[in-house]
Amino acid sequence: MFKYDSIEQYHTELRNGTTSCEEAVTFYLEQIQVHQHLNAFVHVFAEEALETARSQDAARKAGAPLPSLHGVVIAIKDVIAYKDHPLSAASNILKGFKSIYNATAVTKLLDAGAIIIGTTNCDEFAMGSTNEHSAFGKVLNGIDPTKVPGGSSGGSAVAVQMDCCMVSLGSDTGGSVRQPADFCGIVGLKPTYGRISRYGLIAYASSFDQIGIFSKNIPDNALVLEVISGPDEFDSTAHTEAPEAYSKALKAPGKPLKIAYFKEAIESPALDPEIAGRLRELFSRLEKDGHQLCPVSFEYLDYIVPTYYILTTAEASSNLSRFDGVKYGFRHVDKKNDLNEFYCQTRSKGFGWEVKKRIMLGSFVLSSGYYDAYFTRAQQVRRLLVDKTNLIFNQFDALVLPNAPSTAFPIGEKSDDPIAMYLADIFTVFSNLTGVPGISLPLFWHSNGLPFGVQVMTNRFSELSLLQLSNQWMAAYKDSKQ
Repeated sequence: MFKYDSIEQYHTELRNGTTSCEEAVTFYLEQIQVHQHLNAFVHVFAEEALETARSQDAARKAGAPLPSLHGVVIAIKDVIAYKDHPLSAASNILKGFKSIYNATAVTKLLDAGAIIIGTTNCDEFAMGSTNEHSAFGKVLNGIDPTKVPGGSSGGSAVAVQMDCCMVSLGSDTGGSVRQPADFCGIVGLKPTYGRISRYGLIAYASSFDQIGIFSKNIPDNALVLEVISGPDEFDSTAHTEAPEAYSKALKAPGKPLKIAYFKEAIESPALDPEIAGRLRELFSRLEKDGHQLCPVSFEYLDYIVPTYYILTTAEASSNLSRFDGVKYGFRHVDKKNDLNEFYCQTRSKGFGWEVKKRIMLGSFVLSSGYYDAYFTRAQQVRRLLVDKTNLIFNQFDALVLPNAPSTAFPIGEKSDDPIAMYLADIFTVFSNLTGVPGISLPLFWHSNGLPFGVQVMTNRFSELSLLQLSNQWMAAYKDSKQ
């Protein structure tokens, strides 16, 4: 019986001959079938994955060296391009479309020997916090199928949660990796903006989007980040320096840290009391272990969500204008229509309601007479947030926040209240507005039987220190319940 703990353990067993890549792929294909009702995958590349696994087994037996992700089974969110494979962003407007090139992250995975087993379900065009807005239907939480898995990368989170792959890729525009990781009880990393190339990632909001990584442990996450990070001639926003060897430096000796937290966040009436209590308990344990915990007043907390939605919807209205049915994807056919009517009918029928709502909101804030009142002011607030963040990380090593106000909530609970749905992003969008890296660590279990974690951030391009402290905290403070 195949059993997976980590990439390191898996590679050891491959070298020892006690398992094989084909055995691993077969196991995960069986798990995908068993958990099909959770709707985590939109496409599974079964035969292709098995064929790749067999060829890797043959190469290894012939004495070929093992690349860093040799035989590692990975799923990717349905917004990341994989050449000659379906790519739809969980939307009818891209129904039947196949990507004509690889995302840079995908190319790096394949070059490192990874096996891509399938693409995962998500909120349409990554717009959502529950994975209920998908043309393929909603994704269910594997721990409790009556609850949402979080979004927009809910399928990627559930795929790792239910052992349908070793690691998965998602995208994070306002918490779409960290929040589903929190709801599903796994690790979710959003790197610094620019750490991973966005080439081949379908854009929602270009100045916010970042590919992120789901895993069950920190070493796996660190290794995948090490592989897919780095400069890219196809993405001018990608960081120009080569990534550090994250996976080899995780066990660096710990040092006392100076850690900040937003007092307003911990005392927020929206935050579940038990989550707040466990966070305070964590702070006490950190202090006992020699770290310094300091509350920081953050007067802009109430402005974070409005600023985020003004700017992201504005960028979305521009980015999604390319989906018009002319060159690819869904096309509304009616010979009686003029060109303008063709565009209107194609986009009206192709996009789901949540996407149309955000496009309309974005068009409104960019329109004449409202641009300065909304978009310009939101950009000014973003500048204030960045300046405040710089001041924080000039004094502190890390910033700790909740991931979400509550544990995973029932499916449909917030569907009729979009304001409540958007406000649930209050603790995660900060990282995207400021570009800093953030990670969700699955440390706790709630009395309601659901997992929740803690969100940790560090300064821009300080992923190594973020991963080091994450590795230490997972070992020292994680609840024993599995």
